[in-house]
Amino acid sequence: MSNNIIHVKNITQAHELLGLPKPKHPQVSVFRHKDLRLLRDLSQVRFTMDLYMISMKDQLAGEFGYGRQTYDFQEGTMVFIAPNQVFSGNSDFDESSDDWMVLFDADFIRTSELGRSINNYHFFSYEANEALHLSEDEKAEITNLVIRIEKEYQQNIDKHTQEIILINLESILKYCQRFYDRQFITRKNFNQSYIVAFENFLKQRFAGDTLENGIPTVAECGRALNMSSHYLSDLLKSETGKSAKEHIDLHLVNKAKNLLQTTQQSISEIAYDLGFDYPNHFSKFFKSKTGLSPSEFKNMN
Repeated sequence: MSNNIIHVKNITQAHELLGLPKPKHPQVSVFRHKDLRLLRDLSQVRFTMDLYMISMKDQLAGEFGYGRQTYDFQEGTMVFIAPNQVFSGNSDFDESSDDWMVLFDADFIRTSELGRSINNYHFFSYEANEALHLSEDEKAEITNLVIRIEKEYQQNIDKHTQEIILINLESILKYCQRFYDRQFITRKNFNQSYIVAFENFLKQRFAGDTLENGIPTVAECGRALNMSSHYLSDLLKSETGKSAKEHIDLHLVNKAKNLLQTTQQSISEIAYDLGFDYPNHFSKFFKSKTGLSPSEFKNMN
């Protein structure tokens, strides 16, 4: 398989890539697998997205590549993908099926309760390497919630739209957590990969309110994983399409976004808490990654 990886930044790009009509909502989309006109042409391509994906397949012949592992799909299977994880498809889809997929932008949930709790749904994690298999009743329960999301954004979008969609998204995840908790595990968990260990290390380093030990360096990450920084960066670039530095910057940008929109700290205070020696260095970094200055982003809502 080629090391080329397509990076999908938003819902509009996802629709264009999959041959779908223009989205009705800029940050949330529901569509049926039978409508994916370009899926077979892209079956050998690897992807990353700045989006969350929830997918339901009732009957699927084939495999789904996720990270270094492959899932064998069965009836009533759900798969969850978080932003910036690598996945690929190698499947024949039933064009008469109403099986669905939900995509939503990370920024859509960022300042909501769901945005604060989504990391608690471990099935979005790279380590959650077993798909969720549902009964007929469970499939109907989840699908009804998905239909509500679809109906909500297809009507005129108003000040209630986001809240109602968020309620239904959170309900989907809570039901899936319940179904996962009682699912009988019939196979052993896969061993953690170096990529999982690297991501876990970064999550721990960025978990607190401040970066007490400064911004993690590639060398520091390499030492934590008992490998050289060059080898770590080459491994990540091969497997994810991003270097170690790009992964660190992504965590740093997300941390900055959260602090800018959820705290009353000044931009200078946030810059120092994130390990920048000078606030203007933070502002330059943030704008280079987002296209917005910290103050512009802070005042968006």
